[in-house]
Amino acid sequence: MKITIAEVSKHVDQQVTLGCWLANKRSSGKIAFLQLRDGTGFIQGVVVKADVPEETFAQAKSLTQESSMYVTGTVQRDERSPFGYELLVQGIEVLHESVDYPITPKAHGPEFLMDNRHLWLRSKRQHAVMKVRNEIIRATYQFFNENGFSKVDPPILTGSAPEGTTELFATKYFDEDAFLSQSGQLYMEAAAMALGKVFSFGPTFRAEKSKTRRHLIEFWMIEPEMAFYEFEDNLKVQEEYVSFIVQSVLENCKLELNTLGRDVSVLEKITAPFPRITYDEAIKFLHQKGFDDIQWGDDFGAPHETAIAESYDKPVFITHYPTTIKPFYMQPDPNRDDVVLCADLIAPEGYGEIIGGSQRIHDYELLKKRLAEHGLNEEAYKWYLELRQYGSVPHSGFGLGLERTVGWITGVEHVRETIPFPRLLNRLYP
Repeated sequence: MKITIAEVSKHVDQQVTLGCWLANKRSSGKIAFLQLRDGTGFIQGVVVKADVPEETFAQAKSLTQESSMYVTGTVQRDERSPFGYELLVQGIEVLHESVDYPITPKAHGPEFLMDNRHLWLRSKRQHAVMKVRNEIIRATYQFFNENGFSKVDPPILTGSAPEGTTELFATKYFDEDAFLSQSGQLYMEAAAMALGKVFSFGPTFRAEKSKTRRHLIEFWMIEPEMAFYEFEDNLKVQEEYVSFIVQSVLENCKLELNTLGRDVSVLEKITAPFPRITYDEAIKFLHQKGFDDIQWGDDFGAPHETAIAESYDKPVFITHYPTTIKPFYMQPDPNRDDVVLCADLIAPEGYGEIIGGSQRIHDYELLKKRLAEHGLNEEAYKWYLELRQYGSVPHSGFGLGLERTVGWITGVEHVRETIPFPRLLNRLYP
């Protein structure tokens, strides 16, 4: 019976066949231990010399790292294994012998591993990160589907930009200029006017020349937009959504979090509601902490966000940023026109902003004024302005960066490990 490693718990004391690769091995005189992987998980295969033909034991001892094979054996419970099971091997059929696999069990530098990313993905640690990433995506669809949202796919090629064009990749679209999308938000606002509550999940691109551990050139965003939702409604959805995905990972990725050495007690605290402070309060707090370089009207950098987050054991909202440092589409506070109804959600443990969101301007004349103040071409945004001419309503939305969220939940230090094939300032290969 051919099964996957993920299915072995259903076949205890039964003989099964796994299609797998050899991740590693060790042997003594009479027993060979094969670390097997098949994409769904890892399991130890035990080959006992006295229980198999001589050629099978010799074959087990000569197997090379990452050789592919069919392994037949009996599933047994193993309380010593983090996985809980092992395979007592009776037969091996090699499909392809791997020779001189470059990523050996010894330590390698990050540049070498990134050059071999196509192979590094096979390692136990990287496998665990990708499985957590997959669980966050699965839980995202579950959360929004169960809460009445419709999935909408905004275009990747656009003729305008939600936050200006200085950090966009430009391309030619036949005889006119186009850009790779840095956000699907504007299009999602249009979709919300048609479908009420919507979300998108897709790639975004920022031509930002940053080399920090938090930045990628190409990354994935989850972007909900909601008609008839105001500022407070928006924050409530964000904290419920983040709580949901964290609890889903805790429930469904126990083995992966253990592989990564993640302190799950930190994640177990992540339940709504989340604390919040205003931008004004954050500035005052930072001055008390000795950050004299930051003044009212400045945007926060990584050290500032980290200092703020360290005071909390949950993600924290920083709300009501100055109008001058936020995009043109954000709704002003009705009591103060120098700040807007927005919030950044800062993750604990130094992972920085994982969500940016706001109530959007729904007044036609104000939005038109903001476009002019930002030096944006009104004709390019004609369709966006028209959303405020035909049944405009208060509406809000946010964007969650998937890779930063994966980094925070897994405890991985650098976002390059949170996406299968990262695009960095100096890396377009493989």
